[in-house]
Amino acid sequence: MAKKQKKPWPTKGVMTQIYEKHLWGGNEFDFYSGSGSHKPKIINPYLKAIITFLKTKNNHLTVCDLGCGDFNIGKQLTKYSKKYIAIDIVKTLVNRNKKLYKEDNLEFYCLDITKDELPKGDCIILRQVLQHLSNTEIQKVAKKIEVYKYVILTEHIPLGDFSPNKDIVTGQGIRLKLNSGVNILEDPFNFKVKEKKQLSEIILENNKGRIVTTLYKVF
Repeated sequence: MAKKQKKPWPTKGVMTQIYEKHLWGGNEFDFYSGSGSHKPKIINPYLKAIITFLKTKNNHLTVCDLGCGDFNIGKQLTKYSKKYIAIDIVKTLVNRNKKLYKEDNLEFYCLDITKDELPKGDCIILRQVLQHLSNTEIQKVAKKIEVYKYVILTEHIPLGDFSPNKDIVTGQGIRLKLNSGVNILEDPFNFKVKEKKQLSEIILENNKGRIVTTLYKVF
């Protein structure tokens, strides 16, 4: 008799385990979203690009940060937003963030962005989140974010040409080993936008791909 295949863990369980076991690094005393959320060489060009965009809107946008992680990035963007809503799926992480970061225009919520209703806003930030999700889950997220005017999407993709959107099981890894990466405009997502503009690109060392941030105007 064929061995019964194990079902993949729910996303909440996967992400909670990543933080509890420090699979993205850090120490046992705190949460850590990986070097990509802390290395100045990676985050400084990103922050400059996002801040420049938010300033062009006179700091009047309500921003929803989906997958805010340890908030090392988000904490530097709140003052450029009318309201900043930070969301993560890991409850203990969200509770930690609530204690550490308190601003009048800042709110934290523990939500599963593939299942739960998202707060109203003008602009979505999705920084290196979709790359960890299966295609089925990305499709669910794509449907939810089409009601926001702006979507700022950051993805870790291969250098040069690659085959977009090869499917993976949700988890710590990404599509890079498959010479693939997320392109939300391509099949099977086919996300519809009015305009797109690349805001930043960071080439990583040792042929580890590039981190590209793109601004999409949805309507």
